[in-house]
Amino acid sequence: MRRWATALAVMLLASPVAHAELWGFVDGAGTAHFAHRPVDSRYLPVLRQPGDDAGRVPGKTMPRGSLLTWLEFAPEVKAVQPWVREAAASTGVDAELLQALIVVESGYQADTVSPRGAVGLMQITPAAADRYATRAEARARPVDERLRDPRSNILLGARMLADLSRRFGAVDVALAAWNAGEGHVRRHGGRMPPFAETRAHVHMVLELYWALLQQRQQARAQSVRMIRP
Repeated sequence: MRRWATALAVMLLASPVAHAELWGFVDGAGTAHFAHRPVDSRYLPVLRQPGDDAGRVPGKTMPRGSLLTWLEFAPEVKAVQPWVREAAASTGVDAELLQALIVVESGYQADTVSPRGAVGLMQITPAAADRYATRAEARARPVDERLRDPRSNILLGARMLADLSRRFGAVDVALAAWNAGEGHVRRHGGRMPPFAETRAHVHMVLELYWALLQQRQQARAQSVRMIRP
């Protein structure tokens, strides 16, 4: 996946949804809510009109710069960074992408459980946990214990995202499969499904991923190209 890290600068501009207006927030249970207008004060721009730079990451109540600072210094973030780096090294998924996905999925709250039964930092379902666990891991602990353990949750999520990326060939489509399910992506020809919630979720993750790459990989980020089939 590292070969795609420098391809994100124009991805959002190239997306047909990039110029739509969509508002959203992520609640304490890790559920994303979306609307075509700000229903109440929790809703922030997810997809902005051209030239409207609110300087915020969708779904988060602090400005983007403050969020990036929080990611640098928050104890709950720093506590799991060794496992994020371990997962990145073992799967090839960028640590910045894992960070962005954790922020959007759970806000770094390891005890988060979604209404659909997804658990932990990366909001992994028990079925996915069993699919991506090694035999030794599956024998060692029940699935619920594995999902509630931050290190195990991150490693499982990184394996899952790496697998989706290999099979679908693009990070945005992999994230769409993560959110909407592989079946929906296949039914739409291996492309992004036309679901506003899924597209907004992908946009959230990629916006923060790109901000992290800009912050931490400046030299790499200055020569960006986007290549599509």
